Amino acid sequence: MNVQSTRPARIPTAAVTSLIVDAMIKAGVTRDEAGKIAELMLEADLVGADAHGVFRLKQYVQRLKLGSTNARPNITVNRTAPGTALVDGDNGMGHLVVARAAQTAIELARECGVGWVGCRMSGHAGAAGVYAALPLKVDMIGLYSAVANANHMPLAGGAEPLLGTNPLAIAIPAGGEPPVVLDIATSIVSYGTIKNHRLQDWPLQDDWMIDPRTGEAVIDPHKSAEALLLPMAGYKGAGLALMLGLLAGTLNGALFGRDCVDFNAEPDKVTNTGQFVVALDPGRFQPIDRFKAEVDRHIRGMRGTRALPGQSVRLPGEQRAQRRADRLRNGLPLGPELLAQLDKLAAELSIAPLRKRD
Repeated sequence: MNVQSTRPARIPTAAVTSLIVDAMIKAGVTRDEAGKIAELMLEADLVGADAHGVFRLKQYVQRLKLGSTNARPNITVNRTAPGTALVDGDNGMGHLVVARAAQTAIELARECGVGWVGCRMSGHAGAAGVYAALPLKVDMIGLYSAVANANHMPLAGGAEPLLGTNPLAIAIPAGGEPPVVLDIATSIVSYGTIKNHRLQDWPLQDDWMIDPRTGEAVIDPHKSAEALLLPMAGYKGAGLALMLGLLAGTLNGALFGRDCVDFNAEPDKVTNTGQFVVALDPGRFQPIDRFKAEVDRHIRGMRGTRALPGQSVRLPGEQRAQRRADRLRNGLPLGPELLAQLDKLAAELSIAPLRKRD
């Protein structure tokens, strides 16, 4: 295996957006909804979730064309109590379903101070942090979690893939500082990272995956399909994945555990993915400007603390904000393997390839 040394090409964000929109339309999505999907996919790339943005376009198009994802869903919202709601995604693109859930959670939080909205009959929605960050636009705190679209992780001490990498994202607004945004998988790395390594023929780190028969580390990315992802922090990560799966899946009437459909291996099957979004209005606790000023004060104080030799103190969301500014200005860094994949997809759909777009 060769570690890729070629520097990624910088592709303007407008070109990536238009490619996603055109591909979605070719797959049967309306222009308006294709634009919404493209905006959320691009946001994942902008903040550095590189395995959850345009990287997934080929897979999304395949599912739309097979009919395992509904290109024209009738997404419905059932407000079940003053502060709760359940969104039925009608098997539509997860980006649309979760965005509707976030919008509903914000509306509920305006009325009640907090809104918890679950999703059923949804699909893969990309990066968790994108959706936790949506309430930030109205100075609210956001939380998001999901049942991952394939089981790649065992229970603590187990050798069977019964859990997904079920992510958790929390976003807290700040004032002059970048918002504090934590976006983590409950495995050591996300499966999207594994897929990206496989595409680019990069070796895996020896603490990411194990062979379930021997317990030995799996380094070869091309053997990852038969390997197990390791939970972060051992039994703690496995336990958190279990709890989040029950809250995002079972609670909403979505799939979880052995019932989950493998999004990667079974592209023709409906996934009935479950997610939830929570919006919390901090203004119900103290004046919002005072809260954001206090968040700023803590961020600045922590940033200035002593670092380990050769390292710097990192805060959740700080590099995210810097990366977003850089990529908006200079374009997205896309590797040659991904560019080749996207060029092939464009040819199959009879649309212009990335490098022929303005």
